Amino acid sequence: MIFGSRLFLRTAAGRVALAVLLLQACVAQAASVARGLPSGWTELIEQFDEIVAKDHIVGASIALVQDGRIVARHDYGFADLASGRRVDENTIFHWASITKTLNAIAVMQLRDRGLLSLQDSVTRYIPELRRVHNPFGSMDDITLAMLLDHSAGFQAPTWPYKAGKPWEPFEPTRWEQLVAMMPYQEIGFPPGSRFGYSNPTWIYLARILEELTGDPWEAYIHKNIFLPLGMQRSYFRSTPYHLKEHRSHNYSLEYGEGGRLVPKDHGADFDPGITVPNGGWNAPLADVATYIGFLTGATGGDAELGRRFETVLKRSTLEEMWQPRQSIAGATPSDGISDYMGLAFFIKGSGAQRVIGHTGGQANFSTMMYFNPLTRRGVVAAFNTSSPPVRDGKPTAFRTIQKRVIELLQ
Repeated sequence: MIFGSRLFLRTAAGRVALAVLLLQACVAQAASVARGLPSGWTELIEQFDEIVAKDHIVGASIALVQDGRIVARHDYGFADLASGRRVDENTIFHWASITKTLNAIAVMQLRDRGLLSLQDSVTRYIPELRRVHNPFGSMDDITLAMLLDHSAGFQAPTWPYKAGKPWEPFEPTRWEQLVAMMPYQEIGFPPGSRFGYSNPTWIYLARILEELTGDPWEAYIHKNIFLPLGMQRSYFRSTPYHLKEHRSHNYSLEYGEGGRLVPKDHGADFDPGITVPNGGWNAPLADVATYIGFLTGATGGDAELGRRFETVLKRSTLEEMWQPRQSIAGATPSDGISDYMGLAFFIKGSGAQRVIGHTGGQANFSTMMYFNPLTRRGVVAAFNTSSPPVRDGKPTAFRTIQKRVIELLQ
């Protein structure tokens, strides 16, 4: 029986568990006040367990980041329900589309080294894309910048032909499969004219990187981002043996006996196929906090760390990536809350109130990463369970917490 379900809370044991959670929340609040944490954080953590329990989330984690370090965190539920393994500071989640920001940083590294221009035509590197139907003009007019800000007009899903058959792959597994689909796809709007979220464009960007560097995309990211930033528990695809005990399972929700929602365990690892460059990053929250430290330039006065940050990507280039390029008002899909799209990053607000970040959702994992460049404060959160099938128009736990996080950081 899932911890946090309404049926569980109607039992005596459930009421005791809830009382314990409330006591823990009070203790956490007192500790937060003592450490001078923002009141918005304290209020969010007071309500966190109740919010995620309503959505029958099996396990979740959220952390407040300041200057590249986790200064407060809250863990809920289970990383593996069957074994009783709880979510903790070592739990590894799947960060899904937040991976796109790594991909974009890699592209900007190549730009800064003079290996490409953002105004280059994508067909210069991937001539196969000329097979895609473009009713608005030539495929040669689509630039790398349009891929980075989701304005090229490509479709949203990588694999748009699913029929729900058990033998279907989770995602395409080979480049040839994407090439074979190209004559049967069409550009959806005039390239560069508006925002339209697309997953396959990030595979195209990875393909270009591999052509220019000779490295497999995953190896390039490991060598040129993970290693210099010290993100030692970040990886792609299957979990390394020494980290397997920390990998979270992922869960979907199904209606069981009596019409109640019960979790279905889909295990820990899954095959993302060729979609790793648009959604394959796995890591504990601490590595994502380190990443936020880099993005916010949180060197703590360490000159060597500052040089390492600049080696990964210049501050001026990061700022370039965070300039509004496309309005995303009313766009579907988007991150659900931001105002603009930059180069891979979503942007909420402007000036001192600007919050930068990205969300992710794949294989029942849902994640968010947001930060304020001015205050060098950020929040990361991950959930290992998909949203309920029916919500009666009410916001999901993910959207509720996302909104609170944005308010906290502004």
